[in-house]
Formats: sequence, structure tokens, C-alpha cells
Amino acid sequence: MSTKGYAHPELLAETDWLAEHMSDANIRIVDCDLPDAYLRAHIPGAVNMGENHYVKDPDNSVYVMPPDKVAEFMGKLGIGDDTLVVAYEGHNAPWAARLWWVLNYYGHTNVKVLNGGVRKWMAEGRPVTAVVPSVEPRRFSPRINPSLIISGERLKAAIGRDGTVIWDVRSLEEHTGENTRGNKNTGHVPGACHLEWIDMVEPDGTGAFKPAEEMRAMLEEKGITPEKQVYTY
Repeated sequence: MSTKGYAHPELLAETDWLAEHMSDANIRIVDCDLPDAYLRAHIPGAVNMGENHYVKDPDNSVYVMPPDKVAEFMGKLGIGDDTLVVAYEGHNAPWAARLWWVLNYYGHTNVKVLNGGVRKWMAEGRPVTAVVPSVEPRRFSPRINPSLIISGERLKAAIGRDGTVIWDVRSLEEHTGENTRGNKNTGHVPGACHLEWIDMVEPDGTGAFKPAEEMRAMLEEKGITPEKQVYTY
């Protein structure tokens, strides 16, 4: 596995690592693409997230799925409290990263994002299938980690605070208010810096994250440094 100088390389799985470990007894590979793409071809043994690939509350899509519903959702995917989850997709990782965050928010830190996703996997000639595996439900016990989320009121209080950075990861047009995406309020949080999330991904079509040194330089240019408290949206 290539660490590329990342501070926490264990958060990523490289394709060669997954190829060696995909048959391990306690691993669950999760395809975060929409079902039609999954049914065409996916990594052998992978289960699919379904339509709700942001794991949002079906009763209020503004929020993440609540504990009782997320326990059922993850359990049906075959994710138990001791399962190693490897999340992937074919769209530069926003949905896989979302699953990573949801699992961590609910106390399940044993999760990795496949670097490059299914595009890199297929480009390397690795096996894919259309076979949907049979999955035995597991017990998933949500344990909320409140440090991984911030309320609107707390974020307002953090504006302008020393040692704090508010990072807007949306498109430039959303940041400036040119693209409303149907929202009544447009623009950005006062004082927020802008660096779109897609800038963290290689532009060569592999879907892999950029090397650590390149990412670090981009972040430092925006004032996003390790000693600061960073809030993202």
C-alpha cells in the first residue's frame, strides 16, 4: 500500500491491498454507487448502498439518518460492530467519503475508502461481477461521536475566532451565490475560505486522491493547517 506521505494512511485502502484482503472473513465491501451502476458491474462480494447513498434521514433529508434507522440500515448491509468496511464508488469518492463519515460519526472507525474506487480497480484489470451476494444481517450499535458535527449556532459563534478555519468545499459558483441549487439563502458563511472538494482528487480520471504534499500545499495556501480547528460544509 502506498502511503504517499498521508498523516493517516489507514483511512484509505489501495487497490492492491483490497485485492489481497477482499476474501477476509470480517470485511464488508460497500459499493456506494446507485443500484443501476452496481448491477452492471461491481467488485466481487460488494453490497450496494441503494438510493440513499448519503445515508440521510428518510423523514427529513436535511439530517443524517438517526441512530435507530442507521442501526437497521448498516445491519442489513452486513456491517456489524467488528466489521472492517471498505467503501468505494465511481464518482471521485463523495459518496464513499460520506459513508466513511457516517460510520465514524456513529462510532465505527474501522472503515476505509478505496483510493481511486472502481475506476482504478477496473483500469488495473481487476475482477468485477454482476452477481449480488447473499448477506447475513449483522448487529450494528450506533455510538454518536458529537465531535464530528457542529450545529449552525455553534458555527456562527466560531466565525472570526482565532485558530479557527471555516472551509467551504462546494463549487465556486455556490460559494459566490451564482448557483443557488434551489436554496433560498445563497453565498457562503462569512469569512469562509473556498477550496472545492474535487480539487483534492487527481484530474487524470483515476479518481485517486492527490499526493499528500500537493494537498498540503493547497490547504496551507488557504490557511487550513493542522494546528487549527477546521469546520467544513
